[in-house]
Amino acid sequence: MIASETARNVLNFLLFQAGWFACVFYPGLIGAGIVVVFLVLHFLLVSQNRMTELQFIGLGTVVGSVLDGIWFRTGILDDGSGQVLLTPPWLVAIWAIFMTTLSHSLDWISKKAWLPFVLAPFAGPFAYWSASQLGAVQLPELIPSLIALAFGWLFVFPLLLFARKTLYPELVR
Repeated sequence: MIASETARNVLNFLLFQAGWFACVFYPGLIGAGIVVVFLVLHFLLVSQNRMTELQFIGLGTVVGSVLDGIWFRTGILDDGSGQVLLTPPWLVAIWAIFMTTLSHSLDWISKKAWLPFVLAPFAGPFAYWSASQLGAVQLPELIPSLIALAFGWLFVFPLLLFARKTLYPELVR
């Protein structure tokens, strides 16, 4: 494990960014497999409460994947295949690697109670829009899709931070 909190946060941020790009450029099992490697590195080098953080990441990954699944089923998101029954593995992987940031490089967002409500409706949809610009996913009706994504993130991001604070207090710094 890396001793410096700053170094851990930088590595966490870099692993998340690299994982996001891996999944967007290789939206399939390759991207998801790369993220699994990054998750192992995260647990070896960054995480200080491995089992608790694994539980939190698992919870958030399920919540986020269900939300993405709903968005696929309702036409807010589309992968072009027309046959999405479950959330694609690469999006599940993005949720998992994203969840690592909430106790590390993005922990600062939880320091102000209002901040998640301001940032989430913009940052979440921006990530999906960015992925759509790189061809990983489609937003069939751009404005309605972005609005739905904003409301989803307005709800789910603060909820995940609340879950961390109440269910996994040892992850809160």
